[in-house]
Amino acid sequence: MDIEQFRTYCLSKPATSEHFPFDEVTLCLKVAGKIFAITGLDNEVFKVNLKCDPEYALELREHHEEIQAGWHMNKKMWNTVDFTGNLSGKLLRDLIDHSYDQVVKGLKKSERAALEGK
Repeated sequence: MDIEQFRTYCLSKPATSEHFPFDEVTLCLKVAGKIFAITGLDNEVFKVNLKCDPEYALELREHHEEIQAGWHMNKKMWNTVDFTGNLSGKLLRDLIDHSYDQVVKGLKKSERAALEGK
């Protein structure tokens, strides 16, 4: 998955928007105003920080060398994922979905209901 496929996939999710809150090269994808993915556009290697359930994060790191503790993030709840490694497109999409879902799960009940159209 390249940066454009990543961006398109993320933006296809409900209530998702893109922002550059830190500088002109750090892309943040947000759901309902909360970050679920961050990547640098100026890096040689395409890596993305994704939110993750803490236990699942440890499991992923043990089984995949392309997944490390989140760089410049809470290492308990964020992973840095090398999208140029050997991870399958399906796993990368699953990790994006998981990150998105983790953020949605933390939203207020009224915000979650608005996302679901209720």
